[in-house]
Amino acid sequence: MKPKFSTLIILTLISAVILVPFALSPLYIPVIREQSFDLLLFLQGDLYKQVTGYIALAFVIFEMLLVARKRSRGWNIPIKVPGSMILWRRLHIFLGVGLLSMVLIHTIGMHGLNFNAIFLWIFFGVSLSALTGVVAETGILESPRRRFLVWLSNKQPNEEKAIGVSKSTLIRNLRSLWLGTHIFLVSIFCVMLIGHIFLAYYYQ
Repeated sequence: MKPKFSTLIILTLISAVILVPFALSPLYIPVIREQSFDLLLFLQGDLYKQVTGYIALAFVIFEMLLVARKRSRGWNIPIKVPGSMILWRRLHIFLGVGLLSMVLIHTIGMHGLNFNAIFLWIFFGVSLSALTGVVAETGILESPRRRFLVWLSNKQPNEEKAIGVSKSTLIRNLRSLWLGTHIFLVSIFCVMLIGHIFLAYYYQ
């Protein structure tokens, strides 16, 4: 079972707080540059970037273990990931928020330029698509209501009708939307991660 709805709301609020520095970095980076230029040089130096980058990469690898755990039975590979699916789903959610924190530490809230800027926004999409989907699913699952009203457009213009949908149907339809988006963004993220690592060492 996933974390409770209240826990996921707290994780969402934590994620929102983690994202705040990315919005405020144009304000505080010039202050750091003026007040403590040596500190900024250290935070943008190769050693700091490599250490925090490798830690963030470790988070990504652990995140991908959920996929290995889900597919391990179907793969003809002798290596199996220990632990139950419930455990790995929980870890996946908490590690995702941890990875968001690690990216903040790695970038110090700076957006980067060109490729790195796009890479960062793809990562935000990966994180937020997953968190939004899990929160919505859990909220529906924990709701005492058995059926939910869904408004559908009629064939006639400007006409809508409401139909009752069961929890399982609503969750299934919701999952096909958010999980499909999440997997698509994760695929782009993985390709860009390889490019990011290559560029980081190429321009050293």
